Order: sequence, then C-alpha cells, then structure tokens
Amino acid sequence: MFTKVNPDKKISYLMCFLVMLLATTSLEVMAHGVDESTRNFLLNNTGVQIIPFIYIGAKHMVTGYDHLLFLVGVLFFLHKSRDVLLYVSMFTLGHSLTLMTGVLANIQVNAYLIDAIIGLSVIYKGFDNLGGFKHFFGKQPNPKQAVLIFGLFHGFGLATKIQEFQLPSDGLAVNLLSFNLGVELGQFLALMFILLAINVWRQFDSFNKFATATNTALMSAGFMLVGMQLTGYFVS
Repeated sequence: MFTKVNPDKKISYLMCFLVMLLATTSLEVMAHGVDESTRNFLLNNTGVQIIPFIYIGAKHMVTGYDHLLFLVGVLFFLHKSRDVLLYVSMFTLGHSLTLMTGVLANIQVNAYLIDAIIGLSVIYKGFDNLGGFKHFFGKQPNPKQAVLIFGLFHGFGLATKIQEFQLPSDGLAVNLLSFNLGVELGQFLALMFILLAINVWRQFDSFNKFATATNTALMSAGFMLVGMQLTGYFVS
C-alpha cells in the first residue's frame, strides 16, 4: 500500500525543501530585519564594545538569508577544498572592504537598491550554475571576479544596516572590526553546515538530477528579494 522512498530521493527532497524554505522566508528576515534587543543596543551604544559587536555580526550573517543563498550557489559545484577556500576568500575580501570603508568614510548608498543587487547576485549564481551564460551568450563571466564584485555589494549591504544607527565615533573602528570578525565567524559556522549538506548530497546520484531544481529555486529566491527591495524603494 505504501511506496518506500529510497534514501537517495529523501536527501534530494530535503535539500530542495531547504532551499525553497529560504526562498519563502518572511520579508523581515529576508531583508535583514534587526530584532528589538539589537536595535536598542546599537541606538544606545557608547565606547568600545568588542564582544557584543562580534555577537551581532555573527548573528547577522547566520540569519542573513540573502548572503547564505549566494554562498549556496557559489559552493554548489565546488569539489576541491582549495577552490572553496579561494572563492570564500574572494567573497570575504569584497564584503570586508566595503563594510569598513562604507561606514568609516560615510559612503551613503540606498539600502533598498543595494539589497536588490544582492538579490541579483543570487539570481546570477543560480543562472550561472544552470549553464545559462554559456547557453545563451556562449561565454561564462569570470566566476572569481563575479564573486569578488558581488562581495563588494554584500559588504555595502552590511554597511547600510550599521549606518542606520549612526554609531558614535568613539570606538567606532574597533567596534566595526569586531562586527566584521563576527560576520566572518557566522559565515564560517554557516559554511560548515552548507558544505556538510552539499557534500553528503553529492554522494547520491540524485545530486545531478536535482541540481536544476535546486538552482532554479535559488533564482526564484533571488527574484523574490529583488522584487521586495524594489517595491520598498518605490514605496518609501
């Protein structure tokens, strides 16, 4: 009476479900909403606060679904540890530069437009993984350069969130370094789970079969992000 689902398909369905879950997460979470306790701390912060800013940075990355979706796309077809380290380093370099520079130099960028570009980075990576560039344009953009460039935009996205709170200049540089360290720790923690899930799934035949569905889900999530952010831009 009951049809058994083999472990191969169970893993595939679970991975697709997780990506779709990210794609359908609420607007507040997808847009990096800041919880009330964090908001109150940032609004009333004075002086150097290393540990709290490390914690806030880590939490922001772990709950930053647009960053995580992009990283899922970047890591999806990477097999070698050297390649994983290289691409993650490019992404880290990019977002660290613009996070620090954006806040310290007070570079004002519209948060909605930056977050829309971050959503575009998710669309790009899903489309690239599907072979869309080679199929339609006959040439694939340099993937390393693309990760670095989009990393710069992801960093500006982080910077705009910090700038909203107009942190005092006293201890600002140290607090930003602490926040950035927290972002890297959060990214490392998230990458552990992402890589573990992908590497386990890669052992099953269904990995290639469901790759199209998974990257299509990534693109869907990216379109949702872009749509929500552009709506916020035109409505605000």
